[in-house]
Amino acid sequence: MKRVLTIAGAAAQGSAGIQADLKTFQERDVYGMSVITAIVANNSHTEKGIFIHPIEEIKAQFYAATEMVGVDAVKLGMLFSAEIIGTVSRLLRELNPPFLVVDPVMIGKMGSQLLADDAIEVMKEQILPQATVITPNRLEAEQLLGRKIPDQLEALEQAAIDLYRYQPQSVLLKAGIVDGTAIDLFYDGKSIEKFSTEGIDTIHTSGAGCTYAACLTAELAKGVPIHKAIQKSKQFVHAAIKHALFFNRGIGSVRHGALRQKNIEEK
Repeated sequence: MKRVLTIAGAAAQGSAGIQADLKTFQERDVYGMSVITAIVANNSHTEKGIFIHPIEEIKAQFYAATEMVGVDAVKLGMLFSAEIIGTVSRLLRELNPPFLVVDPVMIGKMGSQLLADDAIEVMKEQILPQATVITPNRLEAEQLLGRKIPDQLEALEQAAIDLYRYQPQSVLLKAGIVDGTAIDLFYDGKSIEKFSTEGIDTIHTSGAGCTYAACLTAELAKGVPIHKAIQKSKQFVHAAIKHALFFNRGIGSVRHGALRQKNIEEK
């Protein structure tokens, strides 16, 4: 069984972050491990809702996973601070994993800022050049590029090309719904490839980005070529959104087991 490590924040409500990653790893039949950088637990009772973990604690988790189990692929999610980004970058250079999927988490579904302002430049300089693939959504791409991206295919394609200038091996821009179609754009420095599924009109998408990137990491770890890994991951997250869970409050969660359940029902 392939071994996959996620380095990200934990989401207490269970829909995103570490929780989404581990659920996805289980669904994709890889062995999941985690390094928790922070806990996101926004609520109406406590003054604070985001709790950052100490650097020593982050390093201890990383070494426990890499020394005791080993790693075939790494996924990065919420890193939050410049200090954590610098530490994780050094740890990854030391490890040199076969695959690194970077989901540059910046803003939560409920509007929480999940990346400090001074950390964006550090991420550009230290993390993005190490990535096998980066998977920003349109809002994250706008923050990385420092400009608005019009809701037009040509502008979105140019954004994917411009993100490649930060020197990842490839870019997967989650462009969102354009003319009723959910579009992602993949650029590897040579050509743009479009991946699309039907658009789903829903707000219940908490954890979608984490789930997509986690599935992609799992498939790469298993040796699936990146284009096919993207296709599998898009199919996985599309089913998860289509059959999302809603608890009569706020934004609902994607259903990580939806594709498995669909396949079982079709047999």
